[in-house]
Amino acid sequence: MIAVFLAVLIRTFLYEPFNIPSGSMLPTLEIGDYLFVYKPEYGYSRYSFPFGLAPIEGRIWEDEPERGDVIVFKLPTNTSIDYIKRLVGMPGDTVQVAQGRLYINGQLVDRKLVGTKLVDDHGRGSFEMTEYIETLPGGAQHRIYEESDDRPLDNTDVYTVPAGHYFLMGDNRDNSQDSRVSNMVGFVPFENIVGRADFIFFSTNGTAGLLEFWKWPWTVRANRFFVGIDPVRVKEGAL
Repeated sequence: MIAVFLAVLIRTFLYEPFNIPSGSMLPTLEIGDYLFVYKPEYGYSRYSFPFGLAPIEGRIWEDEPERGDVIVFKLPTNTSIDYIKRLVGMPGDTVQVAQGRLYINGQLVDRKLVGTKLVDDHGRGSFEMTEYIETLPGGAQHRIYEESDDRPLDNTDVYTVPAGHYFLMGDNRDNSQDSRVSNMVGFVPFENIVGRADFIFFSTNGTAGLLEFWKWPWTVRANRFFVGIDPVRVKEGAL
């Protein structure tokens, strides 16, 4: 009984498990990854707790997210659904994608070519992706995939992020429903943020669940166990 109580306490206030069901965050997160979301990082809102029932207005003990953080949040158009994306736009920023390139506050975001690779996005098939290392303002570096620079979300309007909201994007830029899709995601209120994606604790190739241990010998990706998710942060001017 005590063990159950402690498990509920930890899940409610500290770490909540989350699994990756789609390829929208490739190459950072793969289908079949299981990760822990660290809830105290940005303080607590009612969405930090099961079913959003906590009587909290806004956030308490709040601490602002950093650009580049990978964040789990409640979908603004349906708060029963969890999404996971990367924070690229802070309150007051302007964000635009033009010809496949990301602009923040009118400045082109740097990306460096890594190369091309054939990527298996389960459920969609295999695709040739171009991999880049992107460096956001402030120095957060992470890898992204692009199929091309001429896909449906590669040319957008200029978005101005409202106060108390954030602009989030998937690392698999051409295969992500994110803040560029206003009628689905749009700007994410601070209140909707559940927590920061901390580290992967378990991973399979997507064909076995966490409890299907009899399948693990053929499906487990042990090299992804206990992999941190934080971006690399470099000093500006040292890029």
